[in-house]
Amino acid sequence: MPRINPVVMDKLDPDTGEVLESVKTKLGSLPNIFTTFAQSPVALNGYLQLSDTLSHGQLTSKQRELIAIAVAQQNQCGYCLSAHAAIGKGAGLENDDVMGARKGMASSPQNEAIVKFALQVVRTQGAVSDEDLTNIVKTCGHEGIALEIASNVALNIMTNYMNRLADTEIDFPNVDL
Repeated sequence: MPRINPVVMDKLDPDTGEVLESVKTKLGSLPNIFTTFAQSPVALNGYLQLSDTLSHGQLTSKQRELIAIAVAQQNQCGYCLSAHAAIGKGAGLENDDVMGARKGMASSPQNEAIVKFALQVVRTQGAVSDEDLTNIVKTCGHEGIALEIASNVALNIMTNYMNRLADTEIDFPNVDL
């Protein structure tokens, strides 16, 4: 049972209701993460805006999902792990890719470097070593990638913590931690 309940749709303020309807139209459904986040419209909108902005970066949707899976596993967030395993498959990840990301690995050298760097950002709370930073820049070709990976880590930490705080009911195929 959730610790913070999803909002009741017919009791929402019109602006938040419109945001949720937009999400439902875009996704075809309205996962519990959004109706739970809607208890704080500012948290919901902040999440949606950052997520949208990061979707226009240099990381591919597969790479963003690998980061999300690795971070969810590291932070022990069952909701996010289940959600991103399903979303990742929709983005083209195979079961082996999902299992690899959960273990901090990936099938290509670049994707593995991205996953490992993301996990170092989590584990060191951003204080990665000079060697870690040099390796990701060398692998991906520019310094900005480190900031983009860290931004995706931050987005996923936000959802991990919010879903763990709320104990959001998993409405995706459940993936055991």
